[in-house]
Amino acid sequence: MNYDAIILDMDGVVIEPTDRAVIRESITDTFDEFGVHSPSPALVERLLDQEVPTETLRERHGIDPAEFWTRREHGASQAQIEVAGRGAKVPYDDVSVLDELPTPLGLVSNNQRPTVDFLLEHYDLGCFETAYGREPTLAGASRKKPDPYYIERALADLSAETALYVGDSNVDVEAAHRAAVDSAFVRRPHRADYDLEREPTYELSTLAGLTRILDTS
Repeated sequence: MNYDAIILDMDGVVIEPTDRAVIRESITDTFDEFGVHSPSPALVERLLDQEVPTETLRERHGIDPAEFWTRREHGASQAQIEVAGRGAKVPYDDVSVLDELPTPLGLVSNNQRPTVDFLLEHYDLGCFETAYGREPTLAGASRKKPDPYYIERALADLSAETALYVGDSNVDVEAAHRAAVDSAFVRRPHRADYDLEREPTYELSTLAGLTRILDTS
């Protein structure tokens, strides 16, 4: 396969994933803004997993789900920006290989668009010709991977027909499948014992493996 574009996930692939405790705290803070000071831990975990518990928010707490979700997204984004500002959540060392690849690059993340934009600028990751994070709205939440919506937008931006999507989760492999492109799973240390539900086209230990894929494609 001759790939005319490579699109990468961000968290866990290009930049270290965010500590879940950071997002959990930001969700709790969002509940505080709505006057809910002891939210159910199970409800917080659902929101942490990017689920939108519309009925629970509306019926149990009298909260407008759309407003809550937008503020949840803003809080999570600001929390991650602060973490990066303290020198945490940094790019992996092997991202330097991306500058050497001859193929146009894109980035598609389930993180918020403001978070993606900030981190790419903060770490001077200018190798991506197009980049998408989810919009901080209910519509954006519905389009997160494994929905191929943002991958397909990136493919259109790059005028790509035979692309490779690089991720670190089952969601990424499934999203690539739905977008009808090949997938590469990067087994970083945080995924050492991770079980894949669908076999990716390739499995890599580092991004340096992309060079070998392109050399043999």
